[in-house]
Amino acid sequence: EVVSTQSTGKKCHFPGDVAIRGRLLRGTVRSMKMKRTLTLRRDYLHYIKKYNRFEKRHKNISAHVSPAFLDLKQGDTVLIGQCRPLSKTVRFNVLKVIATAASDKKKFAKF
Repeated sequence: EVVSTQSTGKKCHFPGDVAIRGRLLRGTVRSMKMKRTLTLRRDYLHYIKKYNRFEKRHKNISAHVSPAFLDLKQGDTVLIGQCRPLSKTVRFNVLKVIATAASDKKKFAKF
């Protein structure tokens, strides 16, 4: 969970003035190369009516990481919440770490 509630930054939802409203999404951490920002991969199935089957699709979402979440790494499953736009691409904040990474294999999360 959260390491410290005294995290710094106005973009954090714990001490800052950023309200979490809208969608709550779950996904896998894809990249942690940016400073205080991560890239999240969301896998989903899309139904094709003509063939009566599903196809695999994914989206990458950028989310702000509070300094309270210091131990995040690639492959972890996290919960993110929608907030106001924090930058050009960031509209979400990390709320909770659901599961830690078991392996570094690239895989579709639904199966």
